[in-house]
Amino acid sequence: MIVDVHNHTPTHRDPVPDSERLSFEGWRSDRSVVTTNSWDDFDRQQTDADITIVFNIAVDDPLRATGLPYRPERTNDATAEFVAAAPDRRIGFMSVNPLLPTVFQEVERCRDLNLVGVKLGPNYQDFDPLCDEARRLYAYCEREGLPILFHQGTSPIQEAPLRYTHPLVMDEIALAYPELRVVMAHMGHPFVRETVAVIRKHPHVYADVSSVYLRPWLAWEALTFAGEWGVPHKLLFGSDYPISTSGEAMAALRRVNDIVEGTKLPRVPDDSIERIIHADALSALGLETR
Repeated sequence: MIVDVHNHTPTHRDPVPDSERLSFEGWRSDRSVVTTNSWDDFDRQQTDADITIVFNIAVDDPLRATGLPYRPERTNDATAEFVAAAPDRRIGFMSVNPLLPTVFQEVERCRDLNLVGVKLGPNYQDFDPLCDEARRLYAYCEREGLPILFHQGTSPIQEAPLRYTHPLVMDEIALAYPELRVVMAHMGHPFVRETVAVIRKHPHVYADVSSVYLRPWLAWEALTFAGEWGVPHKLLFGSDYPISTSGEAMAALRRVNDIVEGTKLPRVPDDSIERIIHADALSALGLETR
């Protein structure tokens, strides 16, 4: 079974009107990304994954929201509705801002909507991931068994602070909340070495490979480094839809050695690549009995 752990909820239930179709240049280096999409677009483009984990990011600041593929005014309701339409193929995560006084009311509401994990982007949401408010949310999620998927690493959004998403911050969180299930998105690109160091030492901290494969040298370096440090089993498959699709992600991962063809540089083992694509993400995140 192929589980794609990193998908953004479609922006529209119905076909996107031409007047509302948006694209953004900053997410990939080879082409712009159409950030508006419908439920049918998702189903047509994500057929290669058996199960998709979907979410939005709760962002109110229009500067930090630039280019993000969702409508922030219905952050969690849109995800819950999308998941409810195909619960055998979709799993929904909520997104909340720990700084808001109503954060736990929203968490409980979202749990009633059958959202079973949390997506956080501290750089987009403008909160220090080590602040007291965030720590209270982590303690709750650890106690209640809610996994958290954190945006990690860089972003093309100028207003999004890198210090909030550097992978070594996750080491501090995992030390304080050792039973919290965590996914470090994008292997913390470009800080992939630091991400490998973190997932190696913490049993419940994983990384997804979403969007890493869009940069061939970084992808080869990331998977080679993971192999040398014995953590390919801590890597989960993800596409970062709509920035990429599950099919494109799988094909790119299987081409990861093309960049070193004809050299003496080591190859990423084929079985390691397949292990990532077929990773048992549901068990890793405690979602196998959902």
